[in-house]
Amino acid sequence: MIDVALQLSVSDGRRRFDLDVAFASEAPVVALYGPSGAGKSLTLQAMAGLLKPRAGHVRVGGRTWFDGAAGIDVPADTRGAGYLFQHYALFPHLSVRRNVAFGLTTWCRALSRADAQRVDELLEGFGLTALAHSRPRTLSGGQQQRVALARALACNPQVLLLDEPFAALNPQLRQQLREELSAVRARWGIPAVMITHDVEDVLALANVAFLIEGGRAVRAVDLDRVQSRDTARSVLQPQSERPARADEARLRALLAAHDPT
Repeated sequence: MIDVALQLSVSDGRRRFDLDVAFASEAPVVALYGPSGAGKSLTLQAMAGLLKPRAGHVRVGGRTWFDGAAGIDVPADTRGAGYLFQHYALFPHLSVRRNVAFGLTTWCRALSRADAQRVDELLEGFGLTALAHSRPRTLSGGQQQRVALARALACNPQVLLLDEPFAALNPQLRQQLREELSAVRARWGIPAVMITHDVEDVLALANVAFLIEGGRAVRAVDLDRVQSRDTARSVLQPQSERPARADEARLRALLAAHDPT
């Protein structure tokens, strides 16, 4: 269960943006869909603990990460979130293997045998074993995404937070990487929250989409049940197997009601 209600404000001195977003779902993949500047990235950063809201809560899998009223604010590095940044944020001076292992080590602690085995399994699972000693600059966009996703999974996260996961890829690669990401997430059984302004991402990956406008969730679209609801807060039952998208035209129409493009 992912249950989020957040209020925060950001300002650059001349402009101010107020986020007041709330959504809840048990769906395997939740998409926050909307135009640039709607508040999607702020929501994801606050969920991860990279921004502190002034009020609200973040609850994932029965664990409270943030509760303004109760004074709970779990540090970002102990929340159990695997964060995939839009441009991957790989360390250019580290090898592929050391990038994947980064979150499992500190300056005073080397990689344990169990952690080293997990890193090796991730490298193999993502087809990166032959590139383990390569630097990120020598990799293709798809390979860099696989490294970033392997790194996000290395710490056994409770949830994957995906920030525009295909924005840095050329259009020819996006469909292939959507399929790979869907397969990886299903194999590891980890819920995900994805932000995107691309309707194709939503249709390919999400079970439920919350349409974000002006810092608020204004509509929920159940992509498995082909329903649209005007409420911004919805609790959905997880689907063990996604039904065929026979009514994709209707899904597109529902999303187009708030199409940011």
